[in-house]
Amino acid sequence: MDFVKAFLIGGLICALVQILMEKTKLMPGRIMVLLVCSGAVLGAAGLYGPFQEFAGAGASVPLLGFGNLLWKGVKEAVETEGFLGIFMGGFTSSAVGISAALIFGYLASLIFQPKMKK
Repeated sequence: MDFVKAFLIGGLICALVQILMEKTKLMPGRIMVLLVCSGAVLGAAGLYGPFQEFAGAGASVPLLGFGNLLWKGVKEAVETEGFLGIFMGGFTSSAVGISAALIFGYLASLIFQPKMKK
């Protein structure tokens, strides 16, 4: 049942973002920034934690979850390192995910030989 709940909630988030892309003139990069910042703000307000606990991977995988992850990393680093934690917390909390995305993206480019658009 957890898989179904994660699939439905993650799909709902993606559908809402697709509607936002279709109905507004916002560029995709701005929508991505909006999602990451929204996840960080919801995490700071204490709303994203309970939502993520309920939704599981359906809430942690989209960009909202990445913003919340950055917020958690900054919060923990500020508590331990002080002011410098603002600059290093997001990097340490998200390093594994970003590294995995880069490595798997590179491996996929080796396997599938992408071509540049003309």
